[in-house]
Amino acid sequence: MSTPSFLFINGAALPAAETPPVTTLLESVPGVYTTTRTHSNASQILFWERHLRRLANSARILCKSNPKLLFQSDRPRVPNSLQLDDSVVWESIARTLVNDSMRKAMPVALRERKGDEELAITALVSGNLEKLSGSEDVDLEKFSRAFDVYVHVSSYVPPVFGVRGNVARLAVVGRGRDAAESKYSDWVRRRKSLERLRPHLATELLLSSDGDQILEGCLTSFFVVCRKVRCQQWQGTTVLFLDLDDASLVNYRANNLCYTSQRIQDNIENLSVAEREGSAYSIEIQTAPISDGVLRGVIRQVVIDVCSRNKIPLREIAPSWSKRDLWVEAFTTNSLRLLQHVETIQVPSKWEMLDSHTWKEVTWEEKQFEEGPGSITAIIQ
Repeated sequence: MSTPSFLFINGAALPAAETPPVTTLLESVPGVYTTTRTHSNASQILFWERHLRRLANSARILCKSNPKLLFQSDRPRVPNSLQLDDSVVWESIARTLVNDSMRKAMPVALRERKGDEELAITALVSGNLEKLSGSEDVDLEKFSRAFDVYVHVSSYVPPVFGVRGNVARLAVVGRGRDAAESKYSDWVRRRKSLERLRPHLATELLLSSDGDQILEGCLTSFFVVCRKVRCQQWQGTTVLFLDLDDASLVNYRANNLCYTSQRIQDNIENLSVAEREGSAYSIEIQTAPISDGVLRGVIRQVVIDVCSRNKIPLREIAPSWSKRDLWVEAFTTNSLRLLQHVETIQVPSKWEMLDSHTWKEVTWEEKQFEEGPGSITAIIQ
């Protein structure tokens, strides 16, 4: 028997029998939220400080740019004094409000947990302007009272990395999110419309700006491990190489591979499979930059930090489906699963097909990876 779910609203517990699933909560209450889990036999919360900082930053951005996604009102009139752009103040308020509820919720959930279960934790902060009674003069104490805090806790069994069955099967089915830099609850409702295009067996849905540049998943950040391409002058002409390592470059019959630098990207696919196989290519990891309209994922940043620390090349650029022949591995990340290797990626053969009513009406192209995590994915994990 699994641990029951718990919901605390401003520190007060809702009866367990009345606790909704977390998706129901997020669909029904506007605001910003973050989801993470415990680890080490529920003794610690994974990257909790990072989650609080992102939660505060999401609230700060939406309060100024899109308040209807933060407040419980269709047309919120936000006092000027609430439109603070001070990230330190927002972090202080978010930390105080959320941690106060967490101190009341976690002991209850820990007492009720079964065996060695971990706990999934979602903290939702929702603006409530009615608490201000129309006041224009709002100090920090009143500012804090303008928000309700929901903490949802449930049992969670982390999947084991790399085992058969624990793979990601991805499909591009939608365009990028509005206000993508903020993690807001209304996205949970909006993304349901994409389900009609979910192919059979797909475990995660990807978003794209144009059908070629892949941004992120509905629930995850997206990374590919890509063979690097290097340009080098050879007898006065720019030559295209597939990069091996810093010590040696293989000259792939230079007379057949001499391209001007302007044509290099257009001719990558012209390299035959035989010319690419059998060598230990150097690589770079690619993931879409925040400026392209993706969420500042907590584990996304952890991966970037890990790559920097271990000198694994990583470039923040949206992976291009048209260059998929250079992809050797792919993985997704989020705070529950951490890192999950990708088995297949499906993309509509024509971008206009996303207007179809069901996935069966779409003609799909597919990229398949080797079974099991690749070596770079395993190193990062």
